[in-house]
Amino acid sequence: MTLKKALFFLVKLTVSSLSLYIVLSKNDIPHMVAMLKGIGLPAFFAASGLYILSLVAATLRWRLLLPWKYPVSRLLSLYMIGSFFSSFLPGVIGGDVVKAYYLNKDAKKISITLGSIFMDRYLGYVSLVLIGIIAFPFSLRFFGGSPYRWVMPAIFAAFVMGSFLFFGLRVGRRFRTVSEFYDYFGTFGGKPAVIVKAVLLSTLIQFSGFLAVAILAAAMGVQVPVLTLFVFLPIIITITTVPISISGLGVREGAFVVLLGLIGVRSEAATSLSLSWFFSSFIGSLPGLVAYVRHTTDSAEPTPEA
Repeated sequence: MTLKKALFFLVKLTVSSLSLYIVLSKNDIPHMVAMLKGIGLPAFFAASGLYILSLVAATLRWRLLLPWKYPVSRLLSLYMIGSFFSSFLPGVIGGDVVKAYYLNKDAKKISITLGSIFMDRYLGYVSLVLIGIIAFPFSLRFFGGSPYRWVMPAIFAAFVMGSFLFFGLRVGRRFRTVSEFYDYFGTFGGKPAVIVKAVLLSTLIQFSGFLAVAILAAAMGVQVPVLTLFVFLPIIITITTVPISISGLGVREGAFVVLLGLIGVRSEAATSLSLSWFFSSFIGSLPGLVAYVRHTTDSAEPTPEA
């Protein structure tokens, strides 16, 4: 690890540690632990199961975005590995690096590898932002007079502008590492059905996450209107994906506390809900460890079909 990377990791570790400390210092820890224990294994594993199902759907989406046939079982294995490493590596991009490494061993073309992973992420975020902005007008009453009510429109506007700059004006061509992406993106010009299918799968993936949070909240006895999840979770996920912490720890919990506090949810309940969602996803990612061990010990790796 270079000095620059080590310092970057130290900054993220500091952000996560400080954020968690601030959140937990304002909570009644014994009460929070009791709430976590009260969730029960059925609800917890239901949330983990939904996470695994979302990985299966994400694998099918990724398969649509590859320009050649590739074994779905192999892609699922790579997605599981990426999910597992995302639980440990700083931010959520770390898992994508691992997926790119293994896929490119077969693809032998880094522009296709990185382009497909980027589009997989991008279309997933498209559905997330669309859900958030569509639900926004119907959820204004939950924000009251809070300035946080403008966060979702700001995210949507920034996303539209960024998409226009990247795809419309192609500003990425100025960077050598990105310029080859556009050749990959061009392959979808005459395939709108592929994009539609990918966005529909992305919507299914997002709803599985919303449902997991709703199940955990219900198991804790916390009243969280489903409509608020359609706006709050896109905001929380967006904040979490900003690479300033380790797997969003601390930052995610702080966002849960602030936003759920707008609808009267106590800090202990919001923090417990956030942590239980993270832990259920972590448990759901553990099959990725098994897949990783298999990949490192199996020398006979399949190659994509022509």
